Amino acid sequence: MPQFDAVLFDLDGTLLDTAPDFYAILAQMQRQRGQTPVLFEELRSCASDGTGAMLKLAFGSEISCEELEPLAQEFLTQYESAPVAQGELFPGIAELLRELESESVPWGIVTNKPRYLSERVLTDLNLSQRCAVLICPEDVSKSKPSPEGLLRAADQLALDARKCLYLGDHQRDIEAGRAAGMTTLACAFGYLKPGESAQDWQADHLVESSDALPDLIRELLA
Repeated sequence: MPQFDAVLFDLDGTLLDTAPDFYAILAQMQRQRGQTPVLFEELRSCASDGTGAMLKLAFGSEISCEELEPLAQEFLTQYESAPVAQGELFPGIAELLRELESESVPWGIVTNKPRYLSERVLTDLNLSQRCAVLICPEDVSKSKPSPEGLLRAADQLALDARKCLYLGDHQRDIEAGRAAGMTTLACAFGYLKPGESAQDWQADHLVESSDALPDLIRELLA
């Protein structure tokens, strides 16, 4: 098995379960407008598609841009105030990060989440000083599935991208990792849509449960 010099993660849906916070805000907005909240699993399946997709799920796909804009601002304002009020690291992730650090394997994050939110999340989770590199949309000209962010992360770590492992819960993550020449690991425990199969992404490795990650990464690092 290959020996990796660094392990990189997507953030939402891979390292962090953000869906509970998204759902709490969205459900509150719907109740305030006299609506019955959408089901949590419906929200979870589109969490990776962004604020607009979640709002359209809640308020109708036919909603106009003019109507969507104030709703998006309301949603983001509430989320910014406490981005990890209910969400947390997926099971097994805390153990995995401790083990990587004990083996002196740097870990980092390459995400499409804006920097100000990503930094707030890491601060709230007490991970800021432990994360070796954080690459956000502001750091690149093209976000994932472009490999630019992953290549920048490897460059900042002064490592060969081919010796890095990248974990993600979306097809764009795997496409970006493959384009960067990294070994990829698809996280099927993330925010997949109904009927979607992570096996179709053609990642080098796949994990169905976050609890299985520590053992799997240990094998890959051996």
